[in-house]
Amino acid sequence: MKQYIDTGKKDTRSGFGAGLYEAGKADSRVMALTADLIGSLKMDAFAKDFPERYVECGIGEANMVGVAAGLAIAGKIPFIGSFAEFMSGRVYDQVRQEVSYGNTNVKIAASHAGLTVGEDGATHQTMEDIALMRALPGMVVICPCDYNQTKAATIAAAQYDGPVYLRFGRPGVPNFTPEDQNFEIGKAILLNEGKDVTVFATGHLVWEALQAAQALEAEGISVEVIDIATIKPLDEAAVVASARKTGAVVCAEEHNMAGGLGELVAGVLAAQAPTPMEYVNGADLFGQSGTPAQLMKAYGLDCEGVVKAVKRVLARK
Repeated sequence: MKQYIDTGKKDTRSGFGAGLYEAGKADSRVMALTADLIGSLKMDAFAKDFPERYVECGIGEANMVGVAAGLAIAGKIPFIGSFAEFMSGRVYDQVRQEVSYGNTNVKIAASHAGLTVGEDGATHQTMEDIALMRALPGMVVICPCDYNQTKAATIAAAQYDGPVYLRFGRPGVPNFTPEDQNFEIGKAILLNEGKDVTVFATGHLVWEALQAAQALEAEGISVEVIDIATIKPLDEAAVVASARKTGAVVCAEEHNMAGGLGELVAGVLAAQAPTPMEYVNGADLFGQSGTPAQLMKAYGLDCEGVVKAVKRVLARK
């Protein structure tokens, strides 16, 4: 098994801030807008060095979407940022009508996604945003796994012509993917080759899947781990090829059971390569208050949860 080293915990929103800054240096059309959350979205460096391209919209997320759509129509590349709950639920109508329907070149930076918002509780823990965003025609949905990948994905989003939903989290997580990676939208990333079972993971669950693969290897179980950093468009060819190879699949995500990666993969495999499947997700539940680690354990969104799901699916293989 290939060994991945945690080079130090970094939060993925800082990866977004670093990627935004690099994109802004490379292209003067890149702009940044936020709803009174410049620190939380890590837009500080961009705003300091490119003040003429930073717009503070105040606590008016719906208005911010409209401003960004207008800027995109005028030829700019606006990144709009707030908590994922606000950038998916609160402004869904505006995103649908002004970004998706208009196919405007707006990049939605959705921070503090999933249960790992932690103590802020259920009102701020969006577990249904992937379902909402991937239902919108033309919307690209990206959920990177660590600081380095988030930085690279942000740069790639700036270069992509069309609407993008970029989902990332609040807490520090292991940083283990290459610093110099070239992020390709729509491409699954094989992290570990295996022959007994495939784990398709996205976001924070990618590291947990790798740790589970290492633990299972000690028991003689060979696990293929594939990072689905781009949920839409899904790399269907990679999904089908790996499922046919191993004959058993687990999907792991920090999201509700409805409308997330698991259902998407299930639909693809039902049509092209029916395969036994198990799921690691937040079930049909809201979050609650607690530390990120406590919540991930309570909802089974950790290494142990992946191991259990692998053993369940192997029993059905």
